[in-house]
Amino acid sequence: MALYRLIRPLLFRLNPEIAHHVVISGIRLAGKIHPLNQYLADAQRGQLPSHPTELMGLYFPNPVGVAAGLDKNGEAIDGLAMLGFGFLELGTVTPLAQAGNPKPRMFRLTEDGALINRMGFNGKGLSYLLNQLSQAKQHVPVGINLGRNATTSNENAWRDYVTCLRAVYGVADYVTINISSPNTTGLRDLQDGESLNLLLGRLKEEQTRLADQHQKYTPLVVKIAPDLDDEQLIHFTKTWSAHNLDGIIATNTTTTRPESLRNASNRSEHGGLSGEPLASRSREVVKKLRQQLAPDVPIIGVGGIHDAESANAMLAAGANLIQIYTGLIYKGPGLLREILTHLKTAQD
Repeated sequence: MALYRLIRPLLFRLNPEIAHHVVISGIRLAGKIHPLNQYLADAQRGQLPSHPTELMGLYFPNPVGVAAGLDKNGEAIDGLAMLGFGFLELGTVTPLAQAGNPKPRMFRLTEDGALINRMGFNGKGLSYLLNQLSQAKQHVPVGINLGRNATTSNENAWRDYVTCLRAVYGVADYVTINISSPNTTGLRDLQDGESLNLLLGRLKEEQTRLADQHQKYTPLVVKIAPDLDDEQLIHFTKTWSAHNLDGIIATNTTTTRPESLRNASNRSEHGGLSGEPLASRSREVVKKLRQQLAPDVPIIGVGGIHDAESANAMLAAGANLIQIYTGLIYKGPGLLREILTHLKTAQD
């Protein structure tokens, strides 16, 4: 949108985390002004190209969603839906509210179209997110991304995930298990070895129980890191397949720092790198997943999607749906229109 091009220079003068709060607050406000929000939503959807997609038993008006991390607390659901996204992923949410890591913890690499963050699952907690979701008026598929609290050990992490799964099962369209953030100490260890097997086994067992209780099947997907090597990725896909979960999101942020990074001041900051430098690696992971798994396994591709070309490349690599976040920071809502206008899908 032209408006975002005008306000971006002002936002980029602010600390990145403050700018994030300003944007989310603005989107939230826009989504709550009735009936303006409904008028704008109808107008936006009418102008956007239609690319309906069905996956995991769900209907998506288009395959472009918002990645977790943008709306951690579910505060801008109506406003984001108004912009025309095909689905939203809220969170990461933890059972209890927590402050996250010390500030500053988000950094722009403007020359690279990238961000580094070490937020640490900061958020207002499970009850707050559910309350926000209960007040939402717009109808768009919503996934809820789950994490463990920082004070919970990996041995007890399954308890946090099961607690959250029970709470969101009846209201989420799908649920994501986040075991790939680099910003909670030890979390990524859950992607490997017997820890992964035990966690997925408990979650699948709980999903089966909840499906019977609610008479509703809510798909369960796992979000993985881009930094898994080939051996780890093979182990993950075998374990994932053994537990018959419903999909995979690839990928989270990376702890690597490509030599191509041009920003000298922030490239050495600790945390997860997202944005354009992640594009090739996230596509590579998606391609390897598609080669290792059955052709009908749902894959949601995320990481470095910043224009129509990178969106189409992710779909060509094997993703069924895509998510954007850092690209939105740099290009604004106009990125959605750009992608949908030039999208090439299997249905086209």
